[in-house]
Amino acid sequence: MGRGDLSDAEWARLKPYLPGNVGRGGRWKCHRRVINGILFRLRTGIPWRDLPSRFGKWQTIYDRHRRWSADGTWEMLLRAVQADADAQRRIDWSMVSVDSTICRAHQHAAGARHRAPTVPGRRARPARHRDDEGLGRSRGGLTTKIHVVGEGGLRPLALLITPGQWGDAPQMIPVLERVRVPRPKGGHPRTRPDHLSGDRAYSSRRNRRYLRRRQIKHTIPEPRNQQANRLRRGSRGGRPTSFEKARYVRRNEVERLIGKLKINRAVATRFDKRAYVFYGTVTVAAIHLWLRACPVRQKARSCVRSGLSDC
Repeated sequence: MGRGDLSDAEWARLKPYLPGNVGRGGRWKCHRRVINGILFRLRTGIPWRDLPSRFGKWQTIYDRHRRWSADGTWEMLLRAVQADADAQRRIDWSMVSVDSTICRAHQHAAGARHRAPTVPGRRARPARHRDDEGLGRSRGGLTTKIHVVGEGGLRPLALLITPGQWGDAPQMIPVLERVRVPRPKGGHPRTRPDHLSGDRAYSSRRNRRYLRRRQIKHTIPEPRNQQANRLRRGSRGGRPTSFEKARYVRRNEVERLIGKLKINRAVATRFDKRAYVFYGTVTVAAIHLWLRACPVRQKARSCVRSGLSDC
């Protein structure tokens, strides 16, 4: 087993949810070796053609990653490991934070061909396909933004890919709608946290109205311009927003989570040309974080406080 490969314990947790041995055209190649190759490329960011030969043919590894990104297999695996953790009560629903980060796009990520609208009788578009390919132009060049919802244990619950110049506030509701943790023993998937924390970029009347409607308590500071506008309107401006400074301190958890995701060079810099492939790359990084989580954790941050490297 090389550095960064799946350990026996991590493989045992992931193996039950992988597709069957027989696929289109014959048997799958060894899932474990292929996933280790995907993790190697995720960690190093090297071109697919430069993968070491110990992982097998690079075409096989790339094709499986692309196929599982297109048909939603990676997202299914993410929800499976989340459901396993939730069944063991290892998800901290008491405090969930939302934030975003910008990733610089490599020059090889540009130039994707425009896809025509889906025509009946032809192959459907891949899951999470975007017409803009999630690329935006700014003063620094091409960028992509990753929106993350993280739980208190520094693990991602939902991800969203948008162009880099898109704002944070309009994307809070779409990324929260993707929080969906199944319950293996039956029942509706859990989609609502107890409390949500975000910075002032997520402060808007629309977002606060949405959170109140779903009965989600929230700690989001109000910017000065919104405070001035509310005071200017007088009684029509409504009541001041509540803010708990003690809870807002925990917002650093989602920032540390983003740091864990961007340790992987293929996440910190986007090399994938298609948006759905890059979404699959970020999802693989999220799955690896869930697999590396401690099997037993009584409190949300007990692993961080104990100084365990696996956490």
